[in-house]
Amino acid sequence: MMKLHCDNIEIATGIGPDIVNITPQLGAIVRQAGVLNGSLQATVIGSTGSLTTIEFEPGVVEDLKKAISRLASPDAVYEHEKAWHDGNGHSHVQAALLGPSIVVPIRSGSLALGTWQQVVTINHDNRPRRRRIEITIIGHDL
Repeated sequence: MMKLHCDNIEIATGIGPDIVNITPQLGAIVRQAGVLNGSLQATVIGSTGSLTTIEFEPGVVEDLKKAISRLASPDAVYEHEKAWHDGNGHSHVQAALLGPSIVVPIRSGSLALGTWQQVVTINHDNRPRRRRIEITIIGHDL
């Protein structure tokens, strides 16, 4: 039988780019949903947050932070700054480049991720934020 399960989590993040592993929380929601095979869709709410997967180890995390800052440098001039003067024009561009959503397959009741692959949320803003992540699970039950 098909199931639909909706949930959300809130994650505290530091000044961006700050990268937080949310794989354990997503796995717990999958178990709670009782879906055997299907998919999990997650979206971070807000225009300065993103979701992706990486190997969540200190070296890769630092490499990704540096790459994000190179893609849309905080030191560049942004039209957003001219209008709002809030110092976070780069945050919006960084988040847009990475994207707010991710879809992960569910197989045999678990997230189908690689051995070294974790789902992370990234705060790109120039201040700490609490990020709400909306989760929708669709699939066949156990």
